[in-house]
Amino acid sequence: MARRDENGEVRGVSMVRPSRRQMMIGTGLAGAAMAAPAVGVGRLRQSDEIRAAIVGTNGRGNGLMNQAQGLKGVRITAMCDVDTSVLGRRAAEFEQRHGYAPAQHQDYRELLKDKNIDAVIIATPNHLHALYTIWACQAGKDVYVEKPVSHNIWEGGQMVKAARKYGRIVQSGTQSRSSHGIRDAIAWIHEGNIGEITHGWGTCFKPRGSIGKAEGPQSVPESVDWDIYMGPRGPRPLTRKRLHYDWHWQRDTGNGDLGNQGVHQMDIGRWALGEDALPTSVISIGGRLGYDDDGDTPNTMFTMFEYAAAPMFFEVRGLPRDKEGQKQWGKSMDRRLGLGVGTVLHTEGGHVAFPNYSRAKAYGADGRMIKEWNGAVDHMENFFGAVRSRRMEDLNADIQKGHISSALCHMGNDSLYLGAGAEPLAMERGFAATPTLSHGLDRMMAHLTANEVDLGATPITLGAALRLDPKTESYIDNDAANARARGTYVDGFAVPEEV
Repeated sequence: MARRDENGEVRGVSMVRPSRRQMMIGTGLAGAAMAAPAVGVGRLRQSDEIRAAIVGTNGRGNGLMNQAQGLKGVRITAMCDVDTSVLGRRAAEFEQRHGYAPAQHQDYRELLKDKNIDAVIIATPNHLHALYTIWACQAGKDVYVEKPVSHNIWEGGQMVKAARKYGRIVQSGTQSRSSHGIRDAIAWIHEGNIGEITHGWGTCFKPRGSIGKAEGPQSVPESVDWDIYMGPRGPRPLTRKRLHYDWHWQRDTGNGDLGNQGVHQMDIGRWALGEDALPTSVISIGGRLGYDDDGDTPNTMFTMFEYAAAPMFFEVRGLPRDKEGQKQWGKSMDRRLGLGVGTVLHTEGGHVAFPNYSRAKAYGADGRMIKEWNGAVDHMENFFGAVRSRRMEDLNADIQKGHISSALCHMGNDSLYLGAGAEPLAMERGFAATPTLSHGLDRMMAHLTANEVDLGATPITLGAALRLDPKTESYIDNDAANARARGTYVDGFAVPEEV
């Protein structure tokens, strides 16, 4: 049990900082030690208790931890966080709520040595998801990993390989997959009840204000092991005012709102289109517009994905409806067909709207609602059910599904990051042969004009038009894009080539 001394410091926590050699040995968790046959959970009886650990206890991780603890036959036995101040606080809260304190670790590699842990729930910054999932699979542990499951396209494929090689149950945190309401609506669409599918359209209109601009590198709190926090990215300074959460808006650690919130709507859109693989091309336009801060991910974006049967479009807007709306930032976001954050599947006979994680509504060509679906099961409970059955097929969001939907988000970002500033008029002329792309630009321009954004100071980026081979999941004839799709790593924290 963790204790605090007279200075308020947490005691009883594994906080030993490994040497570089020890770090390298740590990745040997990817070698002989972790290649041993899985123990524990593979022999579970229906009456046995599943022992789980939470990795990343701030925000989403805290919610997942208490959700899992509330399930019958599941017990949180360990907690891990690189920030011991957060770790100690969550442990104290957990003990007060549940009557006991799980073991505490600052270093995830130490947690993985515990053979009494059957499964890990990963809610760290995105750049750690793939490595931590692969290490867990190699250690014989099942995994629930938050969305997006990866930080780049290649990582997701490696995660799938690791899950299959070690026979692990790996669930993606895209909880819409556990909605029978959405599943039934999609089945109804695919039966042809509302006509042929023409295209999908996702929106992530969510208020995202500036994260501020720090004056030079910031001090990392003493409670944080910064080497472990940065992990695959390697040593570099903290370049934002707020350490926690704002990592979403920096490319080193996050994927912007397309990968943060948008991945849910992207997942539903791909599911509704009936696509199980990546598209053949992508192009994005947008940027970080309307303010100048330490974020470098887009807050305004329009992306077009080409599938053989029907295209999918996606919009991201972090600014409110207009300049006046900035007085009440979170209460005046744009909407499309009544949805701010949602997905719409368009067909020849109307459209089907997916407004949240568990509901769908079908509308005829006249705009009248003709059918509605609702309902879902507990996504975490689905994961632990599959942990017991040892059947990958029992998962509603197996890692393969999470990988493809996450990779779609990465494709959108890859296009934008490889682009360059362009004049709206020049883009409009270039998009003349693609009406929907031109329409997306018009919508974006109207939105930015309403917010009085100075495009002279922050030009719109015209992303690179990228072609992709869905079989190899690699870009065609574009070394720069493939470099982005693969990422770079430092010794001790590299996603392994051979899992």
